[in-house]
Amino acid sequence: MTTRVIIVRHGQSTYNAQKRVQGRSDESVLTEKGRDDARTVGETLKGLSFDGIYHSPLQRATQTVQIIRDCLSNPPELQATGQLMEIDLPLWEKMNKKEIPQQEYQQWKTHPHEFRMVLEDGGEHFPVTSLYQQAQGFWQTLLPQHQGETILIVAHNGINRCLIMSALGIPPERYHTIQQSNCCINVLNFSGGWGDSVQLESLNQTAHMGIPIPSPRPPHTRLRLLLVRHGETEWNRMSRFQGTMDIPLNDRGKEQAKKAAAFLKDIQIDFGTSSPMLRPKETAEIILEPHPQAPLGLEPELMEIGHGRWEGKLEKEIEAEYPGLLNQWKTSPETVQMPEGENLQQVWDRAIAAWNTLVKTHSQSEEPQVGIVTAHDAINKVILCYLLGLNPANFWNIKQGNGAVSVIDYPNGLEDLPVLQAINITSHLGAGILDSTAAGAL
Repeated sequence: MTTRVIIVRHGQSTYNAQKRVQGRSDESVLTEKGRDDARTVGETLKGLSFDGIYHSPLQRATQTVQIIRDCLSNPPELQATGQLMEIDLPLWEKMNKKEIPQQEYQQWKTHPHEFRMVLEDGGEHFPVTSLYQQAQGFWQTLLPQHQGETILIVAHNGINRCLIMSALGIPPERYHTIQQSNCCINVLNFSGGWGDSVQLESLNQTAHMGIPIPSPRPPHTRLRLLLVRHGETEWNRMSRFQGTMDIPLNDRGKEQAKKAAAFLKDIQIDFGTSSPMLRPKETAEIILEPHPQAPLGLEPELMEIGHGRWEGKLEKEIEAEYPGLLNQWKTSPETVQMPEGENLQQVWDRAIAAWNTLVKTHSQSEEPQVGIVTAHDAINKVILCYLLGLNPANFWNIKQGNGAVSVIDYPNGLEDLPVLQAINITSHLGAGILDSTAAGAL
């Protein structure tokens, strides 16, 4: 039974507007914009039925969740818990970010898992690792109580990051790799209890706020890449394995590509790169129609995983011919060698090499660049796993819907870690915040 968890960050607070560090200080309250945005989240979520609603006891989160709850039909009682408190930064609270000593701030940004504060009593406090452990404890408490249910969590930037990271096994050193905008929506799907597989359905959705994709932080990032999965094919719809078979988009896939194009039409796009296969290439061409100045290049290393003798077959046909191997692929994908095809490590190696070459090339431009990269389910998943500090064993932890958009920023090219601004945005396809695209074979 899948347990669905919707995670929301609180609305804009007075300290957010003043660019002050909040931490566990409880002086900050919602601004008028924060209250309006919380109502927008409530309207966005009102079609869902929640079995539990949990929130941080700090004012800015409590105000947000109360506004959201007023928009829901027959919502459960609110449950405040200290396990959802924001990151504890006692020496920085109430400071403007410019007032933080530069050396401390640099360590915080580059080595968050090692960052420590020496307290007045001489004790040491490690804010990020402590928060990560707090998030793990929350999941261990929550999940046994809500198997197969739908839960809403309203909390803060830092704890939301650690909730997502700890659920997926993303290491604490990637703390700044995940973005959380005010009133964003994230979706996690737990297959069982703590320690069982977890799927990140989406990260940092902001389209419901009238913001198609989150703004870069800092405002001028060297390179932004929009990673897009191709639109639906007839074989996706039938759950038939495609792999290197060059199947074109079906009518729904073309419509998804057109919706992605409309979604991104007001975004600056300077170039496109695509797998040379028909389905991503056609998707890219449709998206780039409103951007005639942007050239489209083809990269063979971004072709879909070679399924070998599985290609063209349905799951039942594969199970009959290769008993047990399909289940192994679904549970331990990194251990499977496709018959006369590829294994996941081979796909990982070629896709990551192509991705890093792309980043290196386009980071050298004198002006900041924005590009689209259109590829496939397996390719996109391994790229996102790599960017999150995961490995091939985590392949199924990442969802990629047909026509979905993910947003990756490189503030300083390959010199620093990227920032995952959003993952698997599908709201432009017309189904709200949940991904309802085809769940068919790769």
